[in-house]
Amino acid sequence: MAARKRIGDQLIEQGLITSDQLAIALLEQKKNGEPIGKCLIKLGFITEAILRDVLSQTQGKHSIELASALPDIDALKLVPKAVALKYLVLPVSLDTVNRCLILAMTDIYNLTVIDRIKATLEPGIDLQPMLAAESELRQAIDQFYGYELSIDGIIHELETGVFDEAAIENDADHSQPMVRLVNTLLSDAVKKSASDIHFEPEDGFLRLRYRIDGVLRQVRSLHKDYWSAMAVRLKVMSGMDIAETRAPQDGHISLQVGGKTVDFRVAAQPVIHGENIVLRILDKSKGIVPLDKLQFEPQQLATLKLMMARPEGLILVTGPTGSGKTTTLYSMLNHRNSAEVNIMTLENPVEYLIPMIRQTSISENLKLDFASGIRSLMRQDPDIIMVGEIRDEQTAEMAFRAAMTGHQVFSTLHTNSALGVIPRLLDIGVKRDILAGNIIGVLAQRLVRRLCEACKQSYVPDAIEQKLLGVQRFDAQPIFSARGCEQCDASGYKGRMSIIELIMFDDAIDEMIASGASIKELKHYLQKKDIKSLADDGVRLVLAGKTSLEEVGRVTDLTQRLK
Repeated sequence: MAARKRIGDQLIEQGLITSDQLAIALLEQKKNGEPIGKCLIKLGFITEAILRDVLSQTQGKHSIELASALPDIDALKLVPKAVALKYLVLPVSLDTVNRCLILAMTDIYNLTVIDRIKATLEPGIDLQPMLAAESELRQAIDQFYGYELSIDGIIHELETGVFDEAAIENDADHSQPMVRLVNTLLSDAVKKSASDIHFEPEDGFLRLRYRIDGVLRQVRSLHKDYWSAMAVRLKVMSGMDIAETRAPQDGHISLQVGGKTVDFRVAAQPVIHGENIVLRILDKSKGIVPLDKLQFEPQQLATLKLMMARPEGLILVTGPTGSGKTTTLYSMLNHRNSAEVNIMTLENPVEYLIPMIRQTSISENLKLDFASGIRSLMRQDPDIIMVGEIRDEQTAEMAFRAAMTGHQVFSTLHTNSALGVIPRLLDIGVKRDILAGNIIGVLAQRLVRRLCEACKQSYVPDAIEQKLLGVQRFDAQPIFSARGCEQCDASGYKGRMSIIELIMFDDAIDEMIASGASIKELKHYLQKKDIKSLADDGVRLVLAGKTSLEEVGRVTDLTQRLK
């Protein structure tokens, strides 16, 4: 039997790391005793996704830190505690869609144990083993089994018992129902693909809402008596001052949910009835999407790649908060990321770490803003600079100065359309002759919810809808509307996708800007070039049966198509 090839050798063979990088990681491994894969990730030489893909070519998977893991009640039900103790395994997470159970164990190559566990499961469930330390496994089995982990069960336990606030402040003691309630709510939100969790105190109760696919949904109402203890628990987890209740605070939580690392950005805000706490969920496994997976039209994707091939100039991504600008920017940066290019970013704050890219968080405490940050980055010999947002004249001036001196600059701007960047930048204080010739292109973006394939229903559009869609009565085709079912939690939608308006500036547009042409004249020129607007791109998805006309109308102005 051939010896199993070491993970470092596999990564070198596939060109994912160099021998120098492996040598550095091996030195780190000697210092801290962690697996070599984990050392490579910490050093930024590879991502978790790369390690997972390489390890999947063998029999094992990457490791998991159970000390920061949240239990999954659905997974725990599949393996009894006696079996977990006998074979020293822990069911971490159950993927109900792919019918896969993530199983933490001390020896991921022990096929006998894997077969025994498989024999206890329902047919059709696959196992994904992950490496875990023996001491962590024993502690996790003791903590996760024997305690109520369902939200309803924990609330009933709170109603009939007493919880110790001192234990909540000091340690993550799973015997305390309040600790388990907060953990279960965080895990539940991640499993439901929420982007934000809102804890909102009212006069007599606590409202809990998740933002799913860009829309807030109320999921629970709890008695207000529980809120003070829940707020303390969240503050302890995120490193906030539990004694401070009258000033806004920010914090951060990092947990293992479903076998992957999920970060929570926490913000507490004093309101009339107490403290309002909102958690932004940053799932690293979803943060960086390959450019080809953004679901742009082939022509749109080709145009965007042409824009990024330009050696210098400014590329702007526009749209309101929550329109996916950051995801698109990260995808663009990752597409350009290589050993031959120096990419540096200024973000507020850094949301997802990308290997090889130098990322800096803007900090008021350090007196570092976007304008001074760009000035500092210019001395770091960058090829590409990403500026989180252009919001004032100083930042705009520095961004254009960088673009004019041989750098490619990516940034965002809050405007309603792609052409809206021109009056917005003029209003900020950028001169027309600076605008002309230094903007490579603009991408305006919105996110629309995708219709649930299990329950969407077809109908023939009426006369007004046919005008909006640009179809005639004699060729009106069925389109789809949201209905709601168990699979989509009765919303009618599941997942989101982008609609975009992409303009690559050419000599004619630059000349029109320099000569003071109006937005109306620019629109007329773009229409002659058949540049699709946000509404046009949305209608394309409606006619393809991917989203509803109502959903497109929620995020963009469809009435312009009636003119």
